[in-house]
Amino acid sequence: MSTRAVQACFGAWILAVAGVYYAVPDQHLYTWAALGYSCAAAVLVGVRLNKPSRRLPWYLISASIALFTTGDSYYNLLLATGGEPGFPGLADCFYLVFYPMLTAGLLMLIRARDGGDANRAALLDALVPTVGLGLLAWVYWIAPFTRADHLSLLEKLVSIGYPLGDVLVLAMILRMLTGSGKRLGTVAVFGIAMVGLLISDVFYGQSQLNQAWALGGPVDLGWIVFYSSMGYAALKPSMRALSEPVEPDRAAVGGHRLFWLSSAALIAPAVLAVEFVQGREAEIARGGVVDAPVIAAAAAVMFLLVLARVADLATAQRQAVARERAMREAGSLLFAAATEEDVSKAAREAVDRLLPTDQPYHLELPAPVPGAVGDRAQARLIAAAELPAGMSSGGFRNVLYATQPLPDGRSAVVIVGANDVVLRRLQPAFETLGEQIAVVLERIVLTAEVSRREGEAWFRTLIQSAADVILILDPNGAIRYATPSAESLFGADPTGVPLARLIAAESQDTLREILYRVRSGAGDLDDIELTAIRAGGRRVDVEFDLRDLRNDPTVAGLVVTLRDVTQRRSLEKDLTHQAFHDSLTGLANRVLFKDRLEQAFCVAERDGATLGVLFVDLDDFKEVNDTLGHAVGDQLLLTVAQRISAVTGAGSTAARMGGDEFAVLVEQSDSVDAAEKMAARLVEQLSGPVEVVDAAGVTHVVSGNCSVGVATNRDAENATELLRHADLALYLAKGNGKGGWQRYQSDLHTAMMERLEMRTALHEAIEQEQFVCQYQPIVELADQRVTGVEALVRWQHPVRGLLGPFHFVEAAEESGAIVGIGSWVLREALRQFAQWRADDPETTLRYVSVNVSARQFRNADFAEQVRQALAETGARPEWLLLEITESLVLRDADKVLADLKALRALGVRIAIDDFGTGYSSLSYLRQMPVDVLKVDKSFIDDILHSRQQHALVDAIVTLSHNLDLAVVAEGIEEAAQRAALDAMGCQYGQGYHFAKPLWPADIPALAVRPEPHPAMQTV
Repeated sequence: MSTRAVQACFGAWILAVAGVYYAVPDQHLYTWAALGYSCAAAVLVGVRLNKPSRRLPWYLISASIALFTTGDSYYNLLLATGGEPGFPGLADCFYLVFYPMLTAGLLMLIRARDGGDANRAALLDALVPTVGLGLLAWVYWIAPFTRADHLSLLEKLVSIGYPLGDVLVLAMILRMLTGSGKRLGTVAVFGIAMVGLLISDVFYGQSQLNQAWALGGPVDLGWIVFYSSMGYAALKPSMRALSEPVEPDRAAVGGHRLFWLSSAALIAPAVLAVEFVQGREAEIARGGVVDAPVIAAAAAVMFLLVLARVADLATAQRQAVARERAMREAGSLLFAAATEEDVSKAAREAVDRLLPTDQPYHLELPAPVPGAVGDRAQARLIAAAELPAGMSSGGFRNVLYATQPLPDGRSAVVIVGANDVVLRRLQPAFETLGEQIAVVLERIVLTAEVSRREGEAWFRTLIQSAADVILILDPNGAIRYATPSAESLFGADPTGVPLARLIAAESQDTLREILYRVRSGAGDLDDIELTAIRAGGRRVDVEFDLRDLRNDPTVAGLVVTLRDVTQRRSLEKDLTHQAFHDSLTGLANRVLFKDRLEQAFCVAERDGATLGVLFVDLDDFKEVNDTLGHAVGDQLLLTVAQRISAVTGAGSTAARMGGDEFAVLVEQSDSVDAAEKMAARLVEQLSGPVEVVDAAGVTHVVSGNCSVGVATNRDAENATELLRHADLALYLAKGNGKGGWQRYQSDLHTAMMERLEMRTALHEAIEQEQFVCQYQPIVELADQRVTGVEALVRWQHPVRGLLGPFHFVEAAEESGAIVGIGSWVLREALRQFAQWRADDPETTLRYVSVNVSARQFRNADFAEQVRQALAETGARPEWLLLEITESLVLRDADKVLADLKALRALGVRIAIDDFGTGYSSLSYLRQMPVDVLKVDKSFIDDILHSRQQHALVDAIVTLSHNLDLAVVAEGIEEAAQRAALDAMGCQYGQGYHFAKPLWPADIPALAVRPEPHPAMQTV
């Protein structure tokens, strides 16, 4: 309900209750209570509706009305029950408490309105009529009570309390009326309320004095006016302003105020005149003019108050003259300025002149800030906390914040911190100073305008040649003027055509809205995007700027500036797509995937649904890249992306996270089955062969096998953790043999942490030299003489003891620690072998075999590292046999061939380790500089029981002899295996049948025997 409606309802209620009060005398107890308490409630309702900044004063006013009503109700209750109210009685207690409580509420409003600053002028203006009215109250109201012989002392004191309370409350009302700021309707209503209260209290006092009081008479109207006026005042929206600070006006004394002050000052002489008119007989009857001292004192007080007010006016006049002189001097400084910089310097000096020399102050003139703050200068008193960032108040609580708009759209700012009284007094002067600054700036702008007009012809030529289209619209929206560039944009001259006809249908509503807003005074509008139609129907994206220059006589219309942004919008769309999509596959990239995952995760958590994430990684992508090139690898990635998109469909999001790693966001479901089923379909679909074409046009068939990690939000607290879980599951899937999928399990995190700890420990082991070498003999099968050894690395773990390669080689390969480990093994093996040869020149050992990892071999300077190791250890190149894997030979064939030739040039021999387990190709044995083939143990295990296996090994040995390659059979564990291999012509072998890996100290004893020792068979 609006405040007007509430006021109307309240007025109707008061009239109705008052009517019942006078019409039904028997119901005075209830109707009077309803009237008083409803007015107290109306004050509370007004507080709730209007929400003043300070509510306590209004609560006190409401409570005082309730107390007054309670006193009346108690009085009426005694009369209704046949009792005789005593005087003084309990009702008088409620009445007398009412006055100080109401005064306290009004005083709080006065203090709030003054902002805590004492307003001496308003106080003096209020005291003069208060003293005059107090004199009248004493002579004609209070004094008769003091001289009434039939009243006791207590009755006299209570009787005097009423007029004194009325005078006190009346003083508060007068103080509010003489306060600063414009007159508020609420204060006037307060005055009406107090007049009603005063009139009723006067007649009530006289009736008490004459013992002729009667309930329900016309005297009650004054109290009804008081009640209803107080409630009505609280319901007015203007009541909020009573608790808001206003600027003081100490100097000005208007004609109305001067009239009332003069009238109040004449009250004392008027009372004396009345006493004189009453005649000598009245004086003799009363024993003389008994009130003469009071009258004289009141006259003296009013005289002093008037003198004090005149003194204030004189001081204010002197200050005004000083400010006027300072303003003239400041104006002289400003009007001498020729540039904006000169204006700034003159403004600083002007402020220095305006501020008092005996008052501390803080002055700050920051650089002009962008943006306009209005169309004229403003000076506002604000709290220091409201200052923009970077601006200081100099330690003062409040500052004067003055702003001045500049012609170029910026705003000049002046900050003055000082005592609040000084700031309030100087605020008008600062506003005047701002107007002077505006005049000077306008003069500077006009001077520049004169210069500009001298180049107007050049400017016109520039406009005619501008690429942007400028249109001027008449009041009907038709194009009155168009620059030549408009014909290029629209395909024809649009002059005379309504602008709406050039705009596409979907942009018509927007065009109507912006034209309406500009014509309604909303200001200029910039960067409005619309779609225009060229001649021929082609659509063009345009950007609008609108200026309302209808009041400019040189233009007299709306100015539209527009430009063709079709290409820019297209480029922005392309850039946006590139920012969130993979350039090769067209799938979402990592940024877009994470954004959609975070949104989907929140929705799934809200709905209690299951959200799945799959991490997909190609198993053999690196081999394809290394052997066939990156262009072929890109073809494989594109095919994989297409297959993933076909499997996931439109409901899920597929993304390329980088390299050969993809991710899939599975739509919400009620269980984890959806993610697992999709993972199985992906593994199945990607397992099919993929045809790719290399740069030479040769078609190759490669594998798209992948490993998939599956995770759901059931095990994750947030989207980031869900991604980490999917990555861990992928890691486990690859560790389980690739070509499959694995769902995240809670123990994966522990396993991953152990692996990370392993990687860290490996690097520390290299630094702390925790690795050791064991050596397994390589023997000639014919006489079982030891001719070489293979260096096998072991990790002497400080906690877990001696660890074989199975426990750490894979982690070392992944972390890159294998390079450091391999380099150490190479040097240690050469050092140990050189020491054996030096200790026993007759030893049968001819070489040491050292395994080289793919990562170690691919180092650009590996051959140089081997040369340095030989030089540092004093070993001869022919003592070293490097074992490389078959897959390494097939990757980067040209680079591997060059590196092998460099090693051969040093005199180092090369062996192919685990021959037959990789991508075997007999052609590379002829092309590559290889010396030895080491047949893998898997071929040796079944040569005694499988005719095919026996024939295969026999073929390998025969092929090696034909290619002049030595053959070493690995994993010989039985004498029959040795005999069979020897019969095939295999020269060398190693395995547990001859010896397990031994410590360096055990090798020399085996290398001096010309024939096998019996103990050697059981080692």
